[in-house]
Amino acid sequence: MSEIPKIQKGCIFYENGGEIIYKDIPVPVPKANEILINVKYSGVCHTDLHAWHGDWPLDTKLPLVGGHEGAGVVVAKGANVTNFEIGDYAGIKWLNGSCMGCEYCQQGAEPNCPDADLSGYTHDGSFQQYATADAVQAARIPKDADLAAIAPILCAGVTVYKALKTADLRPGQWVAVSGAGGGLGSLAIQYATAMGLRVLAIDGGDEKGDLCKELGAEVYVDFMKEKNIVKTIQDATNGGPHGVINVSVSELAISQSCDYVRALGKVVLVGLPAGAVCKSPVFQQVVKSIEIKGSYVGNRQDTAEAIDFFVRGKVHCPFKVVGLSELPHVFKLMAEGKILGRYVLDTTC
Repeated sequence: MSEIPKIQKGCIFYENGGEIIYKDIPVPVPKANEILINVKYSGVCHTDLHAWHGDWPLDTKLPLVGGHEGAGVVVAKGANVTNFEIGDYAGIKWLNGSCMGCEYCQQGAEPNCPDADLSGYTHDGSFQQYATADAVQAARIPKDADLAAIAPILCAGVTVYKALKTADLRPGQWVAVSGAGGGLGSLAIQYATAMGLRVLAIDGGDEKGDLCKELGAEVYVDFMKEKNIVKTIQDATNGGPHGVINVSVSELAISQSCDYVRALGKVVLVGLPAGAVCKSPVFQQVVKSIEIKGSYVGNRQDTAEAIDFFVRGKVHCPFKVVGLSELPHVFKLMAEGKILGRYVLDTTC
């Protein structure tokens, strides 16, 4: 292994909504329980945009290096690390570390740990060439994996896979994916198909429709064209989907899912538009006996399973690689809703 530098390139901001600066910053030193990863590629998630804006009711650290879909190579490790070796491939996830001792960690719900440390939010993340991660929570990546292609799996893939498990659907049942043409949605279609579910995809525009059909959706509903989207979805699924995975950032779309879901259906909330409220009329919710569930990111087991689907060729994220220095432009496209699939940053430029 080459010598670890003291200085690296990274994208950092000093105040929420402030300038994102691509500059020289120090290489972090791993703690006793951490590994240092030479990040080769990092996906860009909508959460990163929220972290920059600071519009969630959870404070970020400042200054902050964002990013939580980092894939790379272990180049150093702390004295207490036994599960990674130098040269291993590893991934930086949203959950950078947790206490492992609370009631939530003990039942495998580490993301719900009240002391969770979050990559690219409370812990400097993967928008830099070298980043640290708690060795317990870091993702194990097979040595022959394409690091650019697997980067989006570390958040987008794990998140939608966990959401589908939360929906608890049976093979042959219908699942609607709202926001199907984006990074999370495009993966949700594939995971759902691989799990034997029938997929109805919802998004806007012909280009996204073509992508959704290509990835395995049986039906595509364009919300920009449909005058009565609830009836259209219910007609297409003979009564409504058995489950809905909401990865869109539209409050209206989230609330509509409670209207078109089938009786006894499950509405799973994943996307986190700032200040949004899921509105479900009580009478309708009781009479239809629907369940509304929140699904956060997955735990270590969910991560291993999501990666296994990728390794076996069952899922892939449509992505475009650009340089790390182009992060501000990627955020601009994301805010305008112009991203098809996922952007992945090459940390070398």
